[in-house]
Amino acid sequence: MKVLRYLRIVPRFKRLFANGDDAKDLRWHENARNCDGMVHHPVECLQWKKIDRLFPNFGKEARNLRLGLASDGMNPYGNLSTQHSS
Repeated sequence: MKVLRYLRIVPRFKRLFANGDDAKDLRWHENARNCDGMVHHPVECLQWKKIDRLFPNFGKEARNLRLGLASDGMNPYGNLSTQHSS
């Protein structure tokens, strides 16, 4: 039996921003970029820049967070294929 757990994310973000060190790290992409032409952080990728172009008001606020989805170890085909890791 599989269980889906819902974790409320807004209270977690509020707690992260309440801590000064965490808040500084969460705003790193705005305040401490290293523009040397190499990719050190997703902020330097084309996808991030595309989101900034499509939604300019979202990108202006340094406290707005972008979320990623990881599916490590997921096997969408059940037992019909080998397991893989993303």
